[in-house]
Amino acid sequence: MIKVIIPAFNEADSIAEVIKEIPDSVEEVIVVNNNSTDETVRNAEAAGATVLTENRKGYGYACLKGMDYIAEQSNPPQIIVFIDGDYSDYPEELIKIVDPILNKGYDFVIGSRVKRLREEGSMTPQQIFGNWLATFLMKLFFRATFTDLGPFRAIKYDKLLTLEMEDKTYGWTVEMQLKALKKKLAYTEVPVRYKRRIGISKVSGTVKGSIFAGIKILGWIFKYSLK
Repeated sequence: MIKVIIPAFNEADSIAEVIKEIPDSVEEVIVVNNNSTDETVRNAEAAGATVLTENRKGYGYACLKGMDYIAEQSNPPQIIVFIDGDYSDYPEELIKIVDPILNKGYDFVIGSRVKRLREEGSMTPQQIFGNWLATFLMKLFFRATFTDLGPFRAIKYDKLLTLEMEDKTYGWTVEMQLKALKKKLAYTEVPVRYKRRIGISKVSGTVKGSIFAGIKILGWIFKYSLK
């Protein structure tokens, strides 16, 4: 069984498109409304998603809310998939993301936004540089083979629980990758397409967001390099 968690803050124009293109093999799509002020909730519900509310703003807060909801269910899923609500990913590629887990013995899969598959302008220069720096440092300190911090990712649910995720904001993705390395999870990357998002990014679209994201990401890397 596969469940999808989508953190969403003011994604009214895109959220329904994301939900509609998620493959039918997914058991439940969970949208976590992260204090939106637009029609995100109504549009997500109309598209068939389960909608939760997390008023504490932060990507990590939203993801943790989704995990708390799943933890209360009597029949836990095999795989959790995380995807953003801005329609920059291609939801139908979820099949590619989960295949290494279902058929090749992997625990954790990152959708890697490789240059040849990215629409021009879909990632800002600060995103490209930040991804390069973070993955370079993970390679340097931990011999990791990650090339991206892509938000489109899948992980076995039982393995996700062992990571004891805690970051509430910008560091969620890199925390998961660092803890996967520490726990020696079997991981891989799958090249995915990537397009210009609908709307303006709340992180890379602002100077403040870019700075705080960079600080958080580097903070997690250096914290784990000293352990």
